[in-house]
Amino acid sequence: MLKIIKLARKSPISARIGFVIIVINICAAVFAPVICPFGETEVVGDTWLLASADHLLGTDHLGRDMFTRLIFGARNTIAIAMIITILSFLIGTVTGFFAAIMGGWADLVISRIVDILMAFPTLIFALMVLSVVGTGTLPLIVVIALLDSTRVYRLSRAVAMDIAVMEYVEAARLRGEKLWWLMRDEILPNAMPPLVAEFGLRFCFVFLFIAALSFLGLGIQPPTADWGGMVRENAGAITFGIMTPLYPAAAIALLTIGVNLIVDWFLHIASGLKE
Repeated sequence: MLKIIKLARKSPISARIGFVIIVINICAAVFAPVICPFGETEVVGDTWLLASADHLLGTDHLGRDMFTRLIFGARNTIAIAMIITILSFLIGTVTGFFAAIMGGWADLVISRIVDILMAFPTLIFALMVLSVVGTGTLPLIVVIALLDSTRVYRLSRAVAMDIAVMEYVEAARLRGEKLWWLMRDEILPNAMPPLVAEFGLRFCFVFLFIAALSFLGLGIQPPTADWGGMVRENAGAITFGIMTPLYPAAAIALLTIGVNLIVDWFLHIASGLKE
């Protein structure tokens, strides 16, 4: 914890801006019921009201408070994106490390399956699968996690293959260490810098992917608040010069920028440590 505080103090202004953006979004997600003046699905006024003292960002197409929906959207979108990213990394890193250490047929079979999945455009493949299995939070999490794990697999396998030929790994093999021990105690600690950086990038991708699916109507389903769905639901307001759909769009862009600023700083630190 002290190391993190020291690094934060030495961080550039861009990284500090990223930290502030992420902390604000996390606080909004955690304390949404306390911050919001209305319920997530509560109709409180006429449609597309302009910003006022009662409604800080106006109302949406059904007369729900836009500020409330935006805060609850942060909770729903960020939480689901984090769950998907963690799940995809668990699947991708375990299979990638396993393939790199075992080699042979295991590596060949897993890699070919991953190549087949990656041959399809991600968005089209997700739309096809979700249209078959149905929409909902659980299918959304499973489908995106499996698709995203293929990217994590490629990276973790490439990193693990470089580490697996090191002398300390060979020494552990000769000592008779088991596969799980090699993955956990030898490969993982030395593969952390690129994996942590990739985690931030994958989170951004998943976050934007969920928003895109919600915009197309196959992501998080209404009446649950979600930024991508809020843009789609209120897109017609632009015709009347009302800025309502721009609020969730700006929230999506801002969080993506914040995470990327942190990832860039971490990559700079990792490259400095290697030198």
